[in-house]
Amino acid sequence: MHVLLVPFGSAGDVYPFLGLGAELRRRGHRVTMITAGYFEQLALKAGFEFAPFTSREVYLEVIGDPDLWHPQRSVPLLARRSVIPAIEVVYRLIAERYQPGETAVVAGSLAFGARVAQEKLGVPLTTIHLQPVVFRSRYEPPIHPGLGWIRQVPVPLRPAVFRLMDYMVDNIYAGPLNAFRAGLGLAPIRRVMDGWWHSPQSTLALFPKWFAAPQPDWPRQVQFLEFPMYDGGGLESVPPGLQAFLDAGDPPIVFTSGSAMATGEEFFAASAAAAANFVTSAAAFVHHGGIGTSAQALRAGVPQLVAPCSYDQLDNAARLQRLGVSVTVLRKRYTADHVASALTRLLADPARSARCASCASQFGAGDGLAAAVDAIERAWGRRGAAGTAAVPGTVAA
Repeated sequence: MHVLLVPFGSAGDVYPFLGLGAELRRRGHRVTMITAGYFEQLALKAGFEFAPFTSREVYLEVIGDPDLWHPQRSVPLLARRSVIPAIEVVYRLIAERYQPGETAVVAGSLAFGARVAQEKLGVPLTTIHLQPVVFRSRYEPPIHPGLGWIRQVPVPLRPAVFRLMDYMVDNIYAGPLNAFRAGLGLAPIRRVMDGWWHSPQSTLALFPKWFAAPQPDWPRQVQFLEFPMYDGGGLESVPPGLQAFLDAGDPPIVFTSGSAMATGEEFFAASAAAAANFVTSAAAFVHHGGIGTSAQALRAGVPQLVAPCSYDQLDNAARLQRLGVSVTVLRKRYTADHVASALTRLLADPARSARCASCASQFGAGDGLAAAVDAIERAWGRRGAAGTAAVPGTVAA
């Protein structure tokens, strides 16, 4: 099978697809990666074919915009400069390569062009969701920037809040998306991020149930697997100086703000000042709350200080805190004093260390990527009517 991988986002979104592609190639499948040109060399090193839906230069321009991490301005900016322009390009790249019975697509949450190709062309599609925040539930609502108050709303009223959210989202996405769909003869849709963006054929949640318990009103077709723990497989190496530093002394406190954070000067200045005043020798991980970073820290069994900005980060931070492995410091309070105080609390709690060890023990010897590819391959054999252009759930309701 020729598998078209369509990750959408930063390195934290692309690396799991590199791992999936490596496993698919090991099983004899041909792999083409369709993503931002910034990741071309990684894809080629992995042995994939490659097609960019946007250039390296445009990707760097987008991640260089400070509004990319603003709690309110980030989503409209990402939509306008990245997600919406890619819809038609992704669709065309898939259409050019699609051979019925010989081609399948595995796409990330925001690869809307892949979802349109599945409807119009009948391309077998597996949607990969890396973050629990994409699944809304009246019972356990995900936490979005500025919408943490939804958990104070009575359960019967929460669907009304979701409809309001969809109205705001559709004001961003539905117009351009439906204009493109109309040109293909497809019916318009509403509530883009309610049910439409989950493939009705196969949707995989690449996080374990102990991290985010499935809710009764989550989509029925979702299969829950494990974190896709892929670290590059030798595609990139640790700089010799860094490796020597890690080997030389006590376990360090690591600070990172994500691979796409190009405007993190204040974060690192406050981090450096906090570390200079922190004399206890201990291992801890201070990060932005990205799902891949969170998973790696969970597997390492170290306490986490999470400083979320936007997107899924607040939801991930809340889940880590409920697991008892972290504390959260919001970015507006991320100062040297607050960070030093939080680190002191974090590392002085033996119960938290025990919970970190308990979570690390949940990562067994099983290969989450292999299980994901098993599920992808199974989906190819059960397409049925859902593989045609008439896919349930595509008409506006």
